[in-house]
Amino acid sequence: MDNSGQRQSDNGESDRATEPEGGKQPRPRDVGGGILMGRPFGVPVYVSPSWFLVAALITWVFGGQLDRVLPELGAARYLVSLFFAVAFYASVLVHELAHTVAALRFKLPVRRIQLQFFGGVSEIEKETETPGREFVLAFVGPLLSLVLSGVFYLGMMVVEPGTVPGVLLAGLMISNLIVAAFNLLPGLPLDGGRMLRAVVWKISGRPMTGTVAAAWSGRALAVAVLIGLPLLTQAGGLGDEPKSFGSVDSLTDALLAAILAAIIWTGAGNSLRMARLRERLPDLRARTLTRRAVPVAADTPLSEALRRANEAGARALVVVDGHGAPTAVVREAAIVGIPEHRRPWVAVSGLAQDLKDGMRVSAELTGEELLDTLRATPATEYLVIEETGEIYGVLSTADVERAFVAAMARTPSGRS
Repeated sequence: MDNSGQRQSDNGESDRATEPEGGKQPRPRDVGGGILMGRPFGVPVYVSPSWFLVAALITWVFGGQLDRVLPELGAARYLVSLFFAVAFYASVLVHELAHTVAALRFKLPVRRIQLQFFGGVSEIEKETETPGREFVLAFVGPLLSLVLSGVFYLGMMVVEPGTVPGVLLAGLMISNLIVAAFNLLPGLPLDGGRMLRAVVWKISGRPMTGTVAAAWSGRALAVAVLIGLPLLTQAGGLGDEPKSFGSVDSLTDALLAAILAAIIWTGAGNSLRMARLRERLPDLRARTLTRRAVPVAADTPLSEALRRANEAGARALVVVDGHGAPTAVVREAAIVGIPEHRRPWVAVSGLAQDLKDGMRVSAELTGEELLDTLRATPATEYLVIEETGEIYGVLSTADVERAFVAAMARTPSGRS
């Protein structure tokens, strides 16, 4: 308990213990999430504002191709192109839903799905427990993209070539094939990287070894994309006409390669950093972070309660009933707000928060289990109890925040 009149402020979303998932009503827009489109399987799906940029880009590029294939469409080709952009991202959503369904099947919570500039992201909040599940969870996404590619290919067989349906189905078939192939590349943060991680994890017996191997493979892949993609397109290796160095098309390809490489490199580094952070999370222990507390009756003056706490070397106050059972915890922020000259006239009951379900936590909680427990019931202080039900002390969210930030600070940024 800090009587100096100052208190650490919350540190935002990076401090997982302080940002609740519940307690908020769903809104059409969520900060950092984008536009809420729906909740399939109970998981919110957001469309990032960057999607509209890429949708416009796809509409423009695909419209140019339609002008060569179906010149009779005229300006209507852009309407067809927009339909293609929406259908393509619907395919991406199916890809992400495959990951989501697999995660839910393995009882892994999924925070949300977000469709953004370069595809989609399924935010799965916990790691899988076995390499086999990790492999399956990663593989189902590319598998569904391959299945969709096959479905669109079969559709091409029943429509007339050179028509709008035929061109759309061909485009969706090829694009889903590219999505599957790209995601199967063996490097984090791609699905193929997670599959590689699972294989190395299985062989070595250590998930961290798998993460390091897949992350460095991802970085090598980023370099290969940065150098190889422009050279490949310049030489006509992707089926296009060879492009002269310095042309607008070659510069566009180089820019695209740089963006892709940056995304892969950054994602690989983040994956490695989060894995190292998870290794340090067990250092977050409720028992070691808990403040010693003294029990006081509800009508005890604040000055008297603080005197008892100082004598006992305690930093927290717990309100108890006549039988000694805890009923509330006194909020540190409320104590700070009371001037010293008024403390003899203020009862602790007026500064306490009643104990709700979830505000009693076990002293044995550690790591992610501790963070998940605190996030499920947002509060500034929690009563920590022993397995026997005895009061152990009070856990302050501010102390957990500081410990979490310290763990992040000790985490190397991508070193093996």
